[in-house]
Amino acid sequence: MPDGVVRYDPVNICSERGAGKPSSKVSYAMFSQQPQDLVVVAGQPVTLPCSIPGYNGVVLWIKDGLALGVGRDLSGYPRYTVIGDHSTGEHHLRIQRVELMDDAIFECQAIQAAMRSRPARLTVLVAPEDPVISGGPVVSLRAGDPLNLTCHADNAKPAASIIWIRNGEVLNGAMYSKTLLRDGRRESTVSTLYLSPTNMETGQQIICKASNKAVPNGKETSVTIDIQHLPLVNLSVEPQPILEGNLVKFHCSAKANPPVTLYRWAKGGSVIKEVSGDTYEVIVDHSFFTEPVSCEVTNALGSTNISRNVDVYFGPRMAAEPQSLQVDLASDAVFNCAWTGNPSLTIVWMKRGSGVVLSNENILTLKAVRQEDAGKYVCRAVVPRVGAGEKEVSLTVNGPPTISSTQTQQALHGEKGQIKCFIRSTPPPDRIAWSWKETVLESGTSGRYTVETVSTEEGVISTLTMSNIVPADFQTIYNCTAWNSFGSDTEIIRLKEQESLPVAVIIGVAVGAFVAFIVVMGTVGAFCCTHHKGAASAKNDIRVEIVHKDHNAARESEDHASMKQLMVSESVLKQLEVLQEEEKEYQHIKVHPEDRKNNMSKGGRERR
Repeated sequence: MPDGVVRYDPVNICSERGAGKPSSKVSYAMFSQQPQDLVVVAGQPVTLPCSIPGYNGVVLWIKDGLALGVGRDLSGYPRYTVIGDHSTGEHHLRIQRVELMDDAIFECQAIQAAMRSRPARLTVLVAPEDPVISGGPVVSLRAGDPLNLTCHADNAKPAASIIWIRNGEVLNGAMYSKTLLRDGRRESTVSTLYLSPTNMETGQQIICKASNKAVPNGKETSVTIDIQHLPLVNLSVEPQPILEGNLVKFHCSAKANPPVTLYRWAKGGSVIKEVSGDTYEVIVDHSFFTEPVSCEVTNALGSTNISRNVDVYFGPRMAAEPQSLQVDLASDAVFNCAWTGNPSLTIVWMKRGSGVVLSNENILTLKAVRQEDAGKYVCRAVVPRVGAGEKEVSLTVNGPPTISSTQTQQALHGEKGQIKCFIRSTPPPDRIAWSWKETVLESGTSGRYTVETVSTEEGVISTLTMSNIVPADFQTIYNCTAWNSFGSDTEIIRLKEQESLPVAVIIGVAVGAFVAFIVVMGTVGAFCCTHHKGAASAKNDIRVEIVHKDHNAARESEDHASMKQLMVSESVLKQLEVLQEEEKEYQHIKVHPEDRKNNMSKGGRERR
């Protein structure tokens, strides 16, 4: 059966009392309302509910185990009343003006049904008496003497909490003690607040506020302090924030007893002799952001000094300049770049020529650097809506040379031709050599061949010049190799015959340009007619479309990759042997020049 429900037979109950015979009819009774735990402030009314529909017997209210009376007769407790409709089973206990003695456990019991409600705890809260500050309402003391304020809040349940308030702000550091009264329920609270004379001023009010659950808004009292003290100073800066180069006004307001006798101003520790009043006006620069302005106020007892920085907006200024680095291959490179600016600035590290942000911190760390990491790096700082600045540094990577050149270069048959080899190397290359067939040439001239080397900011350019290009030069494989203390690199370059521009094409282009000029000059008089002529002239400009199509490009690329690998790993003599073998193979698979021209012409027609 549910909790709080008792099965009973009123006939049997009457039979036991000699008032009737047993009956087979069984009735049920249960609580529809039971008293609940309640918290109430002393002096307020409260109602404890108890409803048992269908039950017409006697109901008792029990307090701390003792019955308050029989049924609705609670004459021994004039503040207690049983209310509600008895016919519907309502037996609510109403208490007028709750007192501390009502703090107890209550039960509602149905006697004939042998039921009792759950016990309900009635907790009575008692507000503290009005707090009292010892020595009030005015407390006087001499300058330099400490002040101990004591506040009492008595006879509260639960014990009162005490806070001290000055100028709307809670003062911390007070000490508390509580004492339990003889009734074992109420308590008295004492709070002591220590104040130094430098933390007070004449006419100031100190509030003692006591509160507990009975009076959450609290009760308070106050005292007025009468004290002579050093100046209490406030330094204001207007306007703020402000852009560098604008006027700012400092105002030093002071409260002192006795009165102020002197104002003195300083910036960054240096006295400003030309200012003697309570106001200082100046055009600010970035230094006001880091060097505070101070105002010192003096009276007969001494001086008080207060300082303020100005919230000056200024663009980035270099605080720690980054240094260029030269590091070995696979080691770490660490750049440090520090800026100051206001408001907060954003730092961006990027490699010159790249749009990739490498870091947003002062420090840029490049792990295990490679040759391609070498170059210019930019540390850029941006102060939003104020300004920007940047500093460039160089990263030089010590490692083997790196050659980057066009693998197929062109020259005209019968003319002077050149092959260029571009080398990036840190440290600079100790040696650069060209090799082809059985020839190795590092510098100077050998027969038709001349080697010249030029150093630039980006690297070294080695040029192999051939006078009077012959067909065999287009079948030769040329090798450019560079060495330094870290290793070497090799590039294989082939020379390709450059097609000369036909005379007819040159003449056609010249004539077309001349006709176009005449057409433009004549458009003012005859727009429609000349428009047709202009179209015809445009068509005449297109004479020949020359399309070069190399059917052996894929094979040559594969040969190049394998050849370069061999060149890097072997000496120059072994490279020459491999080059001879590769050259024979290349000549064997090379298309005859006439067939090649036919293929190119055919490819040009197909594209057209």
